[in-house]
Amino acid sequence: MDLLIYLVPIAIALAVYSWRRHQRNLRNLRIHHEALQAGLGEPASLHPIIDQVTCIGCGSCVKACPEQPEHAVLGLISGKAQLIGPSECIGHGACRAACPVGAIQLVFGTAKRGVDLPRVTPWFETNVPGVFVAGELGGMGLIRNAVEQGQQAVNQIQTRRPRGGMALDIVIVGAGPAGFAASLAALERRMRFKTLEQDSLGGCVFQYPRGKIVMTQPARLPIVGDIKLSTTSKEDLLALWISIEKKTNLKISYRERVEAIERIEGGFIVRSTSGEYRTQSVLLAIGRRGTPRKLGVTGEDLPKVTYRLIEPEQYAGQRVLVVGGGDSALEAAASIAEVGGRGSVILSYRGDAFGRAKTKNRERVAAAEQSGRLRVMLKSQVQSIEPQAVSSSAPAASCLQTSYARSASRSKPSTEPREAKRRHITGIRADLECQRGADRRPGAGARCHSPT
Repeated sequence: MDLLIYLVPIAIALAVYSWRRHQRNLRNLRIHHEALQAGLGEPASLHPIIDQVTCIGCGSCVKACPEQPEHAVLGLISGKAQLIGPSECIGHGACRAACPVGAIQLVFGTAKRGVDLPRVTPWFETNVPGVFVAGELGGMGLIRNAVEQGQQAVNQIQTRRPRGGMALDIVIVGAGPAGFAASLAALERRMRFKTLEQDSLGGCVFQYPRGKIVMTQPARLPIVGDIKLSTTSKEDLLALWISIEKKTNLKISYRERVEAIERIEGGFIVRSTSGEYRTQSVLLAIGRRGTPRKLGVTGEDLPKVTYRLIEPEQYAGQRVLVVGGGDSALEAAASIAEVGGRGSVILSYRGDAFGRAKTKNRERVAAAEQSGRLRVMLKSQVQSIEPQAVSSSAPAASCLQTSYARSASRSKPSTEPREAKRRHITGIRADLECQRGADRRPGAGARCHSPT
């Protein structure tokens, strides 16, 4: 009898635990199945892959994910952690840090949608000695990660700095998150450096639509120290960087595009639109946007066609067609729709779902469509562009009257040999070895995820 007094509560507790675990398992299976059915099974950016053999099912990664519980990204299925909401993941990387057994790697690309990344050493040097990569080009998708990698690359370059030799220790190409942090690191270490940026401070961040929310985390910048940001807008982030640039007296050459990099004995000659620089090392922090990928249709060179959106207000009251299915396309379409009036904006995408876009962008598009400000055409492709109209493959709208067409198709990454040849950097970027879907945590060596 006394034994039953102890066994009954234990049995009840075990039954409750088993029931809750079963319900959680069913919930996660349902979420994962619904994501796949909706065509949302492909991660948009940096994401975890979980070794099912090593995983012990403790759930630390699930609890650590900053997107939980608002968005179901990770979940336990049959006692093992899985990416149940792939399109919800934006690459925070907190899951990998929380895993007690090292079962999680962070990668770009999947078996279905590979991504070419330069193969680098643990100190971010490519197979071309003296050429380093940092930021999104090297696979670091988050601002905090890009900032950290830029600093680490400069640290490594400083250890090799010989006395005398070349006029410069390093030429930094790009002033986005990685390039900006690398420039501050070089300034702090009193290195001889030159930073070249073909556009404006912020790189890809500058190109984001006005008001875009930049998902970032606290980061540490050289000279400045800790920068505590959680969720901030593009304008606020750029304002912060501009103030830091002024306070530190950092010199960046804007509107200066690199046209050629030539290897010479002891270093490189970097040729730009404004001159040439002899340097021991080169740090490429140019991102992955590269050159816009054209649609390959008649009329895409008309003045009405653009590949970048800065101010949506300039299209207010106009008939606009946005082409693409990623975050850039959805952000552009939603932003223009919010200022453009009812039914004046059309979003065309050849796929059957916006699987590459983040949840917040899909929700914005859905809200704009429901309110009548935006029209979405899936499984449609632009066939030709005319001065006042666009021909589409969509049966219900073969001819669309438009004032502007904005293509947000994925850019050709700057590491592609075609891009290297176009910009005459055949001696450098065409020589860079690439791999598919690589592990890009700070300090990690390259690891292949997808062999295809």
